[in-house]
Amino acid sequence: MTACPSIEPSRTEAIERAFALYDSGRLLEDLQRRVGFRTESQNPERAAALRAYLADEIGPTLARLGFACRIVANPVAPRAPFLIAERLEDPALPTVLTYGHGDVVRGYDDQWRDGLAPWRITIEGDRWYGRGSADNKGQHSINFAALEAVLQARRGTLGYNVKVIFEMGEEIGSPGLAEICAREREALASDVFIASDGPRVSAERPTVFLGSRGGVNFDLTVDLREGAHHSGNWGGALRNPAIVLAHAIASLVDSRGAIVVDGLRPPPISDAVRRALADIELGGDPSAPAIDPGWGEPGLSPAERVIGWNTLEVLAFKAGNPEAPVNAIPPRARATCQLRHVVGTDSANVAQYLIEHFARQALSDVQVSIQSHAAATRLDPEDPWVTWALASIGTTTGKKPALLPNLGGTVPNDVFAETLGLPTLWVPHSYPACSQHAPNEHTLGSLAREALGTMAGLWWDLGDDAHRIARLRASRAPSAVIE
Repeated sequence: MTACPSIEPSRTEAIERAFALYDSGRLLEDLQRRVGFRTESQNPERAAALRAYLADEIGPTLARLGFACRIVANPVAPRAPFLIAERLEDPALPTVLTYGHGDVVRGYDDQWRDGLAPWRITIEGDRWYGRGSADNKGQHSINFAALEAVLQARRGTLGYNVKVIFEMGEEIGSPGLAEICAREREALASDVFIASDGPRVSAERPTVFLGSRGGVNFDLTVDLREGAHHSGNWGGALRNPAIVLAHAIASLVDSRGAIVVDGLRPPPISDAVRRALADIELGGDPSAPAIDPGWGEPGLSPAERVIGWNTLEVLAFKAGNPEAPVNAIPPRARATCQLRHVVGTDSANVAQYLIEHFARQALSDVQVSIQSHAAATRLDPEDPWVTWALASIGTTTGKKPALLPNLGGTVPNDVFAETLGLPTLWVPHSYPACSQHAPNEHTLGSLAREALGTMAGLWWDLGDDAHRIARLRASRAPSAVIE
């Protein structure tokens, strides 16, 4: 009797297995179940759902893949626990750390279009509607499913170790994440960080981003007196705080929206960042808003303005009672503003720059209060891990992936890049018009299928290349850039 020849595992098999998880409906089944958990971290009444998502869903999923899992209490926000998991094949092998978050923003149940609901998946054409379908349940579901496909294709081994840090408070600012990662630094020690969040540059183009812009949220308040006063009796004799505040804001940016305060501006865009952004088209999706060509820093492309530069935005402005105005000069006015900033910005001293600027403008009545601060991070676009990831994705998809030196928004990348000291690669599986954080949030089925193959290719290639890339990177100077 002749023995059957063994079939060597292959990259192609891994990708086909990943596609099969989509074609069979398995990914949809997983996502349907996960969307059903009402994990609104902004709602204190959902504490049980947040923990259940880890204990009843993510933990068992990872355990089936050979992970040892533990739920870790949050030292800052007790209702938003963490899960730490490890799949250790050999301590001598390279290790990848991955991440996800299972919490979502509020469902806004009554604001969804007829026929849709936040807590179930509804399919219309290529769109899969449901809260978390894009942010972040769909994305981590894809990554875990692709890892399963590679494990099956490699007959139960990966050729590297995998660690997971999973949180349930990202939508409330990731409280406790920095503290947990500092405390668990040894347990989370790895060679590279690979995870998924945020959007691609467009639905059709695979994307890698290497960090994120930071954010400083601050309030500007002009509080001039107690009580409102009749505008007919006192107008012209009393300063109007809304007008004072409007002039203060206008002194920070010019009429085109460009920042004019030196301390709030970034350093010049580097050649490496310019090269990465040269072929990035902003707003290519049909439902994207029209770009205002004359707005923002002159001399920059729209992609450079969003990804490579700083912007100052007014998020809210209030004086008096806009819903029921009366004929009175209001006593105070307040604006909530935000500085989105890139690496190299002196964001730690934003308050001082503002105070000194307002003093020079004779606007010393404007009070500055910093509400939150997130650091900007960016891995060197020429880091060996970046070259490797772009090549892997290009091989799988047949497309040239977009490389964003950093996301225009903010993710807690500083914890992974700074606290844990890792090179950070983000491979997003959403797209700009997904209605993230809004009613009618959705992902695209076609994008999810392609992303399954993309991640299977990455997880497979990591088993072949991790040792080589880790050695190559160790031979070079550190290339992570952190504010």
